[in-house]
Amino acid sequence: MNEENNSLYELEHSSVGKLLWKYSLPAIVGIVVMSLYNVVDRIFIGQGVGPDAIAGLAITFPVMNLTTALGVLIGGGAAARISIVLGQGDKNRAFKILGNSFVMTLLLGAAYLSVFATFMDEILLAFGASEHSLPYARDFMMYIMPGLLATNLCYSFNNIMRASGYPTKAMITMFIGAGVNVILAPIFIFGLGWGIKGAAIATDIAMTISMIFVMAHFYSSKSQLHFKHGIYRLERRILTSIMSIGAAPFIVNVAGCVINAIVNNTLYRYGGDSAVAAMGIFTTFTQLLVMIVIGICQGMQPIVGFNFGARRFDRLKRAYWLSVMAATIICACGTAVSNICPELIARAFTTDAALIDATALSLRITTVMFWAAGFQIVSTNFFQSLGYAGKSIFLSLTRQVIFIIPMLIILPPHLGLNGVWAAFPTADAFATLVTAAMAIVQFRQLKRLASQNCRTFREA
Repeated sequence: MNEENNSLYELEHSSVGKLLWKYSLPAIVGIVVMSLYNVVDRIFIGQGVGPDAIAGLAITFPVMNLTTALGVLIGGGAAARISIVLGQGDKNRAFKILGNSFVMTLLLGAAYLSVFATFMDEILLAFGASEHSLPYARDFMMYIMPGLLATNLCYSFNNIMRASGYPTKAMITMFIGAGVNVILAPIFIFGLGWGIKGAAIATDIAMTISMIFVMAHFYSSKSQLHFKHGIYRLERRILTSIMSIGAAPFIVNVAGCVINAIVNNTLYRYGGDSAVAAMGIFTTFTQLLVMIVIGICQGMQPIVGFNFGARRFDRLKRAYWLSVMAATIICACGTAVSNICPELIARAFTTDAALIDATALSLRITTVMFWAAGFQIVSTNFFQSLGYAGKSIFLSLTRQVIFIIPMLIILPPHLGLNGVWAAFPTADAFATLVTAAMAIVQFRQLKRLASQNCRTFREA
């Protein structure tokens, strides 16, 4: 059995636990390594430039998330759809999804880069920049922009690489870029004295190198899916199938941008630049943990998608629950560390005493319900992997929009800055209840589908 057929055979027949480990471990390592781009940049900037630079960098988070949103609209949707059609045995359609994804990534990249270049200051001010943090935010964004298209191509097609049966190779490509960034960032920030723009330039170079390795995989005819003639013509049916799934993470990221803008402006009103900077450190820490959970989800996705296409509901159910268990353990550890030694986390990013105290307070309050975030994230990705875009979108918005916005309106007037921080665990508590209800309903539906399949088999 050749490598191509073996990778598809094992998705349907190998032990689910071993498969989840095989696909998740490289995904976790790869995505955590990619997260180190941001963590390394923020540590070096916080230690070498100062608290205002951290605040400026925090302002760029939602702007960067917009680029990620556009990337996952295509890449995330394409990866999930490719897993499903490979499970159905339709490899020709998988090739067309690959080609259409490439063209759309380039078109969307050109569009958002044009908008960012034209309205940079207006966008940053809308997301909560102050007169002190705006120069830092502007410097970072102006120098990071040339590498954003490379970042989208790298992220999107790395997901497709993993979904088509190459989890280890996907991990290695992420290692390459992260290694380059870790080496170049301190040289550019400290050695050459470039400050925040040095971090951006190092990231640009690193992401471009990673992108070259990722795209080289798809230009090789030895790869299971690769670029070839006849797959680049845009087809409405294919684009709709991609975006119907990719819409879920896209809307989540866009919602996250809107919430970040609201949170940053609210924090500035109640706590000034130090509160915004504390939010930047809190986001960096929790984002690293969330990235581990997303790595688990990325490992789960091809298993769930393929077996849903192959109608092996018992296997996708086991993959889901194993993923939930692992994700919950990760997030529970994050909650424990945030409450036991929050000052230690803060000191990794800054030496400013006031910012350390502000960050410690934010971590203790915001992570009270963080242990449940893994369950929510895995469930959202589970619905996406099944192709249920509407359910995935709704579930994502419960945490990011539906519950947190009312909390940001209700709590801060009564509790001040602590009310802003308290909005996060309160929203998580309500979102967890909704997630549990939707998961129960979904598995009842899958149970009915499984029984129908059994009856059909017996009648045949």
